[in-house]
Amino acid sequence: MTTIPAQLLHRRLAPLTRALILATALCAGPAFALTLSPPKPAAQAPAYAGIIGLEERLLAPQPWIAQLPDADKLILDRAAIAAQNARMRQLDTSIIDLRALPATLPEVLVREHIDGISRLPTRPLYDVQGKRVGADQLRAISDNLALERIPASRPIQYGLVVHRAALRAFPTALRVFSSQGDTDIDRFQESALFPGDAVAVLHESADGQWVFVASERYAAWMEKRFIGIGSAGQVFGYGAQGPYRVITAGKAFTAHTPEEPRVSNLQLEMGLRVPVLADWPAMEPVNGQQAHAGHVIQLPVRNDDGSLGFAPALLPRSQESSDDYLPLTQANLITQAFKFLGERYGWGHSYDTRDCSGFVSEIYRSFGVLLPRNTSAQAISPALNRVPFTDKDSKAKRSDAIAGLQVGDLVYIPGHVMMMLGDANGLTWVIHDTSGGSWYGADGKRVHASLNGVSVTPLQPMMASDTASYIDRITNIQRIRPQDTK
Repeated sequence: MTTIPAQLLHRRLAPLTRALILATALCAGPAFALTLSPPKPAAQAPAYAGIIGLEERLLAPQPWIAQLPDADKLILDRAAIAAQNARMRQLDTSIIDLRALPATLPEVLVREHIDGISRLPTRPLYDVQGKRVGADQLRAISDNLALERIPASRPIQYGLVVHRAALRAFPTALRVFSSQGDTDIDRFQESALFPGDAVAVLHESADGQWVFVASERYAAWMEKRFIGIGSAGQVFGYGAQGPYRVITAGKAFTAHTPEEPRVSNLQLEMGLRVPVLADWPAMEPVNGQQAHAGHVIQLPVRNDDGSLGFAPALLPRSQESSDDYLPLTQANLITQAFKFLGERYGWGHSYDTRDCSGFVSEIYRSFGVLLPRNTSAQAISPALNRVPFTDKDSKAKRSDAIAGLQVGDLVYIPGHVMMMLGDANGLTWVIHDTSGGSWYGADGKRVHASLNGVSVTPLQPMMASDTASYIDRITNIQRIRPQDTK
C-alpha cells in the first residue's frame, strides 16, 4: 500500500472528525430557534388512529403507487447509480475512503479522531435503573480509551464485520440517558455496522474488548468480538464478484444451524449484498441442511484467534432477496419504505432497528445508492440535488417546494429526515422513522403523539413547536435524480 504523507493524510481524514462532531444529529426530534405565528386549525378529514387525514388504506404501498402515472420508470439506471456513488465518494467529506488510508497512522491523527467523538458530556447522565452515572464510572470509561497507549505510528488493520454491531461513542456497553425514565435515547449509541461491512482498525481499548474503527460512513468504537481481521485483499475482495443476493426485506435471517453458530440466525439488513456460492454441490448439505430451499451464501466469520474467515450459510428463500440491487423506481421506493412500517424507532440503530437517517439510507441502499450516515451530512451533501432553505425564506417559497416534491425526495428539518410518499386528502404525505410528532387538533389544542417508529403522516399539520411547523423548519430537500434535473 502506498504511504501517504502525514500532511496529505490530515487533509483527507480531517473531514471525518468534523462528521463525527456532528454525529449527534440522529433524529431525536427537531430543535430550532424559529418563532412563527401558530397555524389556524383547519377542517380535516376524519383522523385514523388520531392522525389527521389518515385513512387505513393509506397504510399500504398500493394506493400510493396506483396514483403515479409512471411508477415503474427508472429514475437512475445502474450506470447512473455508479456515477452517483462515485460523485458521493469524491465530493462528500463525510464518506471515508478506506483504501486511501496509509499503511501506518500517526498518533496525532488517531488521537484526533477518537477525541472527536469520545468526549464525556458534562451534563448529568442516568443508567437504565435511573441512577445517576457517577464520576468513578465516567473516569473508568475514559481510562478505557487508552489514549496513552497510542503509539507514535500504528500499522493499520483491516477487517470485516461478522455480526450486527453497535457503534459507540466510548468503549463501553453502558447505556446512558439524559433523564430518568427515558431509556430510548442512549447518549453513547452512535450507529451500527452489519455483516460484511469493511472497516479499518485504528486503536484498541485498555481492556482489549473494543476497537476504534472507521467504516465508509462512520467511525466509532465497536466490540472486538464482532470483527475478523484480514488482509486488505481479503477485506476488499469480499463480494467483489457475483453472483449475489441483495436483501430486499426490512431484515432477513440466515437459517438456524447448530453446526456453525457463527452464521446461525444472523440478521441481515435491507440493502446488504452477499456473495452466492453458485457452484455448491446440489446434494451437499450446508451446515447440516440440504440447500434447495435456500440460497448458499458466503459470510465472513471471526476465527478463534481473531482472524477473518469465511463460511457458507443458508439464506432461506422465504427471506426476501434479489439477485441484484432493485431497479430505482418510484414504485420500488414506496414498496421498500413500507417494509419498515411500524418498526420501533431505534436511536443510533438501537433495538436492532434504525433511526430516521438509517431508515432512508437502507431504503436507498436496496437500489445500490450510497448516502451519508447522519441527517447533518445527508442534508447538505453536495453530491445530491440539494434545495436549501434559510429562516429568511418565505412561506410561499416553502409551499411551492412542497407542491413540487417527488416520490423519494428527502425532506430535512433539524435532526430529522422524511421521505415523500405522495398526495392524499389535500395533503402531502411522508413516511419517516420518528421518535415523536405533534399537530393541532380540530379543537385548537396541540396533540403530542409518541409515534416512536416508522410512521405515515401528513406533512402540513406536523408541528415542531407551538408556533413553528415542520414546513417552517425545513432546512434542505435532497433529491436522488440525474444531476441535470431538479
